[in-house]
Amino acid sequence: MVEGITIYTDGGSRGNPGPAAGAFIILDNAGNQICAQAKFLPNATNNIAEYTALAISLQKAKSIGAKNLKIFSDSELMVKQINGDYKVKNDNIREIFDQCIDLLEKFQGWQIKHIPREKNKIADKLVNRAIDAAKDIEQKTSPQKEKTKHLRLGILISGSGRTMINIHELIKQKQLNAEIAVVISSRSDTAGVEKAKAAKLPLEIVRKKDFPDLDGFSRQLKKILLAAKVDLVIQAGWLCLWKIPSELENCVMNIHPALLPVFGGQGMWGHHVHEAVLKAGCKISGCTVHFCTNEYDKGPIIVQRTCPVMDDDNPDTLAARVFEQECIAYPEAIRLFGADKLIVKNNRVLIK
Repeated sequence: MVEGITIYTDGGSRGNPGPAAGAFIILDNAGNQICAQAKFLPNATNNIAEYTALAISLQKAKSIGAKNLKIFSDSELMVKQINGDYKVKNDNIREIFDQCIDLLEKFQGWQIKHIPREKNKIADKLVNRAIDAAKDIEQKTSPQKEKTKHLRLGILISGSGRTMINIHELIKQKQLNAEIAVVISSRSDTAGVEKAKAAKLPLEIVRKKDFPDLDGFSRQLKKILLAAKVDLVIQAGWLCLWKIPSELENCVMNIHPALLPVFGGQGMWGHHVHEAVLKAGCKISGCTVHFCTNEYDKGPIIVQRTCPVMDDDNPDTLAARVFEQECIAYPEAIRLFGADKLIVKNNRVLIK
């Protein structure tokens, strides 16, 4: 299942009406092509072809389990009609327009925007291929994991190690192009330590209380991480503030169980966060992956995912629902980092 996707659609007719086709390309959040299809229409107008492309793309998006859509089309008229800016006056497209609206209502969220034709070349080329061949075309591809570089991860834990094990499993399943170069625990008596040992992961114990000051603690962390030649540091339930060295600037990530910048800061971890969300009466919560700075929960945001807060929620039930989103958000952020798609500018993360 792919939660969020990007769709490019295009349609065209030679004769208007005449031989026509509607086509779409679906990309995942890392920009990898999932699939591409074109439907041949023996005799149709440009407008029908454009709407056909949108309709079949939405049907495909639903079939692969997508929940949130970003749609781009070079048909300015169709985009304005779907967004409600123009009324549909042509009876010939009323039925397929209604079909598209019904399909869009099945997704959690969607947006459709107009782009110039020169930014929609792949879908346009697929349209012409279908018309030339006078038949439907389907091209399926898997996410191109080879486009992400192999990452050496340093994982910092202070508790159960759930996130560490989730990442370890994704690596074993070849869903992350990475290896865990070292695990550092700030405590020696946690479930996470036992899990790291059971998984035969390289493990170090670095307790803050064993050092006279923050500088000494931070120097030891830096020494271990640089010796392990890590590319990216993953804080996975790590509860200790440390001074991030310049060598690891914008190379340390953290996940927070709320939508920063709210419900963050010192003392806001675990159930403390979920209790605060419930007390505030929020209707939506979620998680935030961000780059770390030398302040609690202040670094630039990379990925956020949301989930509803139910009327009968307690901290346990809300935590479970948020954790489901964490299991999607953290791997997504790691893949984006591995694909060199993250740019930090003015304390904001831009995704290429």
